[in-house]
Amino acid sequence: MALRIEDDCIACGACPTECPNEAIAVGDPVYSIDPDRCTECVGANDTPQCVSVCPVDCIKADPAHRESQQALQAKYQALH
Repeated sequence: MALRIEDDCIACGACPTECPNEAIAVGDPVYSIDPDRCTECVGANDTPQCVSVCPVDCIKADPAHRESQQALQAKYQALH
């Protein structure tokens, strides 16, 4: 399942550099995650790095983009 950034994002800039897939972009007014590039860090790390650095806990699972661990791994491999 891809992640999404909710409206309580403070646009602090902590998350984009943590994403191994360059899935996080500056939005207006909050950052956004491209679900086609988000693998929840499967393939790169044990846990989503953006979630671990978010100071306001605004990065959540996106129910509109459900994917299995295998699908996330395949997506990561395709991106790299």
